[in-house]
Amino acid sequence: QVQLVESGGGLVQPGGSLSVSCGPSTIGFSIYRMGWYRQAPGKQREFVAAITWSSGISAYGDSVKGRFTISRDSTKNTMTLQMNSLEVGDTAVYYCNANGAYGGRSYDVWGQGTQVTVSS
Repeated sequence: QVQLVESGGGLVQPGGSLSVSCGPSTIGFSIYRMGWYRQAPGKQREFVAAITWSSGISAYGDSVKGRFTISRDSTKNTMTLQMNSLEVGDTAVYYCNANGAYGGRSYDVWGQGTQVTVSS
């Protein structure tokens, strides 16, 4: 079974920066696409950013464009979301998501989530 390992997150003041990273714990998992979603209390899960593994092409939600940058390290099979100019409204649990294949099967996997809190 494929699992994702998330790291980073925490507490930061408005205007600050933070990064979160994610990667599969399973060696040999072939990644097609990875991304981040977030969910704030009382709100629906929201798309943040995603990156296509082979091309490196990225996409962003409107609320984070120009402030967040997603990148990948293909040699380590890890993805990082660099978050700059953070706002109170960015406070949420951030979930890593990966689409890929392993052992002849396709997977759509979610991480357990990491808390990002933006507060003064």
